[in-house]
Amino acid sequence: MIWRICSSTLVILLSWCVLPSACGQEPAVGVANPTVGETVVLPKSVPDPLEPLNRVMWAFNKGLMTGVIKPTSRAYRAVVVKPVRRGIGNFGKNLTYPGRLINNLLQGKWSGARDESYRFVCNTTVGVVGFFDVAGKWKIPKSDADFGQTFGKWGWKPGCFIMLPIFGPSNERDALGLAADTAANPLIYISPYRFVAGDPLTYLGPYTYFHYAVMYNDLSDAVDEYERFSQAAMDPYSEIQYAWTFVRESRVVDFQVKGKQDEASLATLESIFFTYQDPEFPGRGKTRSVLIPATGRKLEFTFWLQPGNAPVVYIVPGLGSHRLAQSSLALAELAYKNGFSAVCISSTFHSEFMEHASTAAMPAHLPADSHDVHVVLTEMDRRLRTLYPDRLGERVLMGYSMGALESLVIAASESTNALPLIKFDRYVAIHTPVRMEHGLSMLDEFYRAPLEWPGVEQTENIENTFLKIAALSKNTLRPQTSLPFSAIESKFLIGLTFRLMLRDIIFSSQRRMNQGILEHPMRNWKREALYKEILQYSYQDYFEKFVTPYYQGRGLASQTAETLKKAGDLRTYETGLRANPNIRIVVNQNDFLLTGDDLDWLRATFASSQLTVFAEGGHLGNLSNRAVQERIVEALRGLKSPPKSD
Repeated sequence: MIWRICSSTLVILLSWCVLPSACGQEPAVGVANPTVGETVVLPKSVPDPLEPLNRVMWAFNKGLMTGVIKPTSRAYRAVVVKPVRRGIGNFGKNLTYPGRLINNLLQGKWSGARDESYRFVCNTTVGVVGFFDVAGKWKIPKSDADFGQTFGKWGWKPGCFIMLPIFGPSNERDALGLAADTAANPLIYISPYRFVAGDPLTYLGPYTYFHYAVMYNDLSDAVDEYERFSQAAMDPYSEIQYAWTFVRESRVVDFQVKGKQDEASLATLESIFFTYQDPEFPGRGKTRSVLIPATGRKLEFTFWLQPGNAPVVYIVPGLGSHRLAQSSLALAELAYKNGFSAVCISSTFHSEFMEHASTAAMPAHLPADSHDVHVVLTEMDRRLRTLYPDRLGERVLMGYSMGALESLVIAASESTNALPLIKFDRYVAIHTPVRMEHGLSMLDEFYRAPLEWPGVEQTENIENTFLKIAALSKNTLRPQTSLPFSAIESKFLIGLTFRLMLRDIIFSSQRRMNQGILEHPMRNWKREALYKEILQYSYQDYFEKFVTPYYQGRGLASQTAETLKKAGDLRTYETGLRANPNIRIVVNQNDFLLTGDDLDWLRATFASSQLTVFAEGGHLGNLSNRAVQERIVEALRGLKSPPKSD
């Protein structure tokens, strides 16, 4: 079912953020620098010859989840409280024990068959026919097994990706396995009707529909996460398509760390631990839209308002992130818990912003991107103050990563901006880069990290890295968890994240204005070949082959690579930054986006009361640390709510 996406690949895709948007890779893709022939070979996914049909089915499933399950589940969850819903799910899971037992035996997993038998007996007896998972409390291990896994264990390699209606991602092997799993489910044999002598069709009662009730129950708890995923990802279908390959891989994972570990990049991966604490918090937000004058299109934003007067924090996310991304939601919750209202927008590098609010088709010119953000926030602020008079107090602009860089450019231009744009009472920049060019070059360098492995080992080692993630996602990870990645692996995971994000940026920009650079046609329903071509481009290529020609074509011949580089350097805005006492900055000493010179410049430019430097944490990796969160909240202090009107 669709809910399985949320319970497996979403953990990988959203929490780890390492496999976004990699659809149908062939061996030789992702040329980091075509001029020297450096090639990172990504593992193949299951072939997708039915991509157009599969995308249509994905759209159908999305419509079903968001148009039917989501609205009805609100009433269902209001009536059926969470402990009861959990019990229903446990009951349904317990009854599928025969399938797990059979498949553990077929795979030769004798201990797994034993553990599942222990779990079934304990949950059926002490757990009241399975409504309570007492086996989990007693630490009896799970051993999930299905026919798709069994077929894989027997050597069946899937050859065709399939998006099934209702059930979601699959392949021909797992689709047949799903049919066998269904046949092994005792619930399907409980018919609502029975043939008896003299009365050929006797109705047995509504309880016989429990199989469908369990399905709906599970979907109702997964639909919110599913909807956030489908909105936040620029191409959720391709994320699912690629990740499914490794989620369903039966190969044994080698967790051995081969080589040294890199503290900064390993710490960066720990950003997965920075998430919202209240599972109901995202659902409490309201989404509205504003008309952007320059584009004539509407842009959505999500907000959480305090019941009374309160300062409002506008949150601008990192490169390519959506307003409902995990870090954005976590910062919004942090602000809200401490008495502030919060508003989230999408990144200027996300397709939502690019196609609805950007005045330029190519994001990367920092002054233009920052100005677009400022215009958008002005329209949102006006809309909110019209809808909720006297509810919004002083304004805070909070950005993290690329959003922090854009926020500081807005702060630097505060005194010189002649347009009727809103002014902010506080600017909070979290883990800001200083030079865009250096940060993006580091992402290119990280993507090339696997080139240090011998050529014959590269693809196999990358695949094992992905399998590590798939295996780890099945366990509960905590900040104390030791991540089993070498320096090459951790750097590559970060580089791959942003390289594939660049793929989506280029696709979105060319869909808006095709420069004729790409050879393959732009097709929304069939993207595999085009995606493979786009992955040939690095961030350096993006600036040189897309951005610079674009701005020169708009009559700005002075916009060379060097001038774009200067425009993306905070040193260019030093005078305005020094003149603004309302700036607060939080960075890490070992952030790979910052050099020693960058840190020296920050210390020389900002007073000690404005700048906080933590020793460790990489890039965004210590945001779950209480001391860091307290410092962020402290940066918001000193603001006041508006007086109540008469």
